[in-house]
Amino acid sequence: MTDILIPAFALMLIMEGLLPFIAPALWRDTFRRMIQFTDGQLRFTGLALILAGMISLMIFQ
Repeated sequence: MTDILIPAFALMLIMEGLLPFIAPALWRDTFRRMIQFTDGQLRFTGLALILAGMISLMIFQ
């Protein structure tokens, strides 16, 4: 199981680091906007991202 989890975690870190590396002003502005979201909006965004990831896994596996 760690044969999959460690590379997946590494790829997640790479993807998370791309935006602040390439466009730090855009990244900062995005976080400013996200702070203004309600809890419900943040939960919906998180759920949408989880579902998109699960669907992508099912399609590309």
